[in-house]
Amino acid sequence: MSDPPAQSQRLSWRRLRALTVKETRQLLRDKSNLMVGLFLPVVLILIFGYGLSFDVRNAPVGIVSQDTSPTARDVVAGFYLSPYFTVTELHSMSEAQRLMRAGRIEAIVYMQTDFSRRLAAGNATIQVLVNGVDANRARVLEGFAQGAIGQWSVKRAAAGAGGAMPAPAVRLETRLWFNEANTSTHFLVPGLIVLIMTLNGALLTSLVMAREWERGTLESLFVTPINTGELIASKLIPYFGVGLCGLAMCLLAGKFLFFVPIRGSLLLIILISMLYLLVSLSLGLLISAATKNQFLASQIALITSFLPALMLSGFIFDLRSVPAIVRAISTVLPPTYYVEALQTLFLAGNVPGLIIKDVAVLIVAAVVLLVLIRINTRKQLV
Repeated sequence: MSDPPAQSQRLSWRRLRALTVKETRQLLRDKSNLMVGLFLPVVLILIFGYGLSFDVRNAPVGIVSQDTSPTARDVVAGFYLSPYFTVTELHSMSEAQRLMRAGRIEAIVYMQTDFSRRLAAGNATIQVLVNGVDANRARVLEGFAQGAIGQWSVKRAAAGAGGAMPAPAVRLETRLWFNEANTSTHFLVPGLIVLIMTLNGALLTSLVMAREWERGTLESLFVTPINTGELIASKLIPYFGVGLCGLAMCLLAGKFLFFVPIRGSLLLIILISMLYLLVSLSLGLLISAATKNQFLASQIALITSFLPALMLSGFIFDLRSVPAIVRAISTVLPPTYYVEALQTLFLAGNVPGLIIKDVAVLIVAAVVLLVLIRINTRKQLV
């Protein structure tokens, strides 16, 4: 049944209010939706915020020193004193390599038998082998290893004549095994907000229209004078409110639990988040209207919204290091621009060029999705 021509095409605030109240009451009656919308953000921000950390602490390191002189022990003393390493003294490289392959140590520090003689000659070398399964973590371990050796260099410089800083007498040779490494909570929390807003938005509304089709209640709306715009708005408004509550809890947790700095405009963060929430809700509603099945809609919503936001938005992986085809796919995904906007506003401040681009893309995405929902819903109401 198509919309009646003149009267139904005019926006009626009375009809919109009645539909919104009806959807809100249905939302309040459905405890599972309230659990997802209100408590899931808190659970996720706590679990991921505390559980996800790329910071390196107490990394197991094996030291293989074939030079037993006091000088050699002084050079590697920084590893024993550092909170970033847990040191195990090993007797041979073969034993160290076996432990590395077994995953029991993450790095090997190797000093040859003639280390002291080379140090006196000014060309001493220490070899550091790092488990590179996690590339970011491997780079962090390399930096900490350089810092540990650097402590000895600083002490040696301070003891030198005139306090002049000589050129480093110890050169570090690093090699990566297997491949990878880490980042901090300040970088993670903005990305976690993106994931939560994506899950909170798309998953909730992906069930709305499908549930009505399964229960047969959508057909009863066909004989009413409501138009397509009012129907779509009434489905989005209650969940938009729930999403804003989730956003508020995420921002409060980021600021007061994880002490993430907000160097940009908080108002901009909220406005861009509201825009992305509209995109996420619209995507879920489009999936719901197209599938007419709650289980199928929820699965498609996870695949098309949450997983791309997790894997392809730059939240976990630096997009500059991924293959070109993956990078091309990421450029058409709204979460990519929301991640960039939030990380910029949280950590760098107001950068107009980036923010304007990100906002423009999100506006286009919202308009396209709303148009597609209207077209799809109009076809279903005919």
